[in-house]
Amino acid sequence: MTLAVLNIEWQTLADATALGAVYALMAVGIGLVFGVLRLVNFAYGQLVMAGAYALALASQWEWPVWAGIVLCFAVVLALSLLMDRLVFRPLRGQSPAVMLVATFAVAFLLQSIALLAFGPLGKIATSLASLNRPVTVGGVDIRKITIVAIVVAALCLLALVLLLERTTVGLHMRAASMDFATARLLGVRANRVIGAAVLVSGALAAVVAIMLTVQNPLVTPDFALRDTIVVLAGVVVGGLNRPIPATLGGFAIGFASGILGGALPTEKSQYLPSFLFAAVILVLLVRPGGLFTRYRGAVERV
Repeated sequence: MTLAVLNIEWQTLADATALGAVYALMAVGIGLVFGVLRLVNFAYGQLVMAGAYALALASQWEWPVWAGIVLCFAVVLALSLLMDRLVFRPLRGQSPAVMLVATFAVAFLLQSIALLAFGPLGKIATSLASLNRPVTVGGVDIRKITIVAIVVAALCLLALVLLLERTTVGLHMRAASMDFATARLLGVRANRVIGAAVLVSGALAAVVAIMLTVQNPLVTPDFALRDTIVVLAGVVVGGLNRPIPATLGGFAIGFASGILGGALPTEKSQYLPSFLFAAVILVLLVRPGGLFTRYRGAVERV
């Protein structure tokens, strides 16, 4: 009995770490766009949904796995660029409130299009189902997707750090996130920096779509909606103004969600969001500037 309980605990810990890794990728994608555009993109979850539908269609058409992944990236990146070109760029000079409402409109528009195109029952992506099979590590059965999610998230975050620290575009993105107006006066090209941030954010959304589709093969119009809301809360808890605190916030809320989800009895799992958001409120009351940022005693008010 003790060994069984120990196995369950390690299994929960592994799954929670994997969920935290996926949420960290979502958080850094959201944080990049906010850092450059000062825009909280509520339509980010619909980018993940579009990538998941691409994988489901590739499975239905019996495409090879690599072709489905390429289609997922192509759809998400194209949709990200269209969103920036048709919505964000024309509204760039407007107030943050106007742009925020625009992201809500885009999110519900994409969700409605998916509902009309694929119906409320959704589609099933089975091409990567083999990653849900367990492997034994140290006497504990761990799903392959758990290991893959952790490794892929670590590699993506390392690549992002190298991009921000070692490339000219990354330097311009960091400068723009601190003070866009001054950065433009110093020669930073706004469209190039914003385009790069949108592309990187879209690429991360495609990776998240692949990871979440393996864990939940049923793709519906509200796919990843709840995850996006939870990650947004985690980004605020971590610190919205900087990529690293935002990433840590996303990982923390994903890890906490996985641990609570594994610890709560099945009949009480519906209370999980209540516990999470109650914890978010408590953290913000104590650290309104973010849990992983330096507290300066004052918070910027909008």
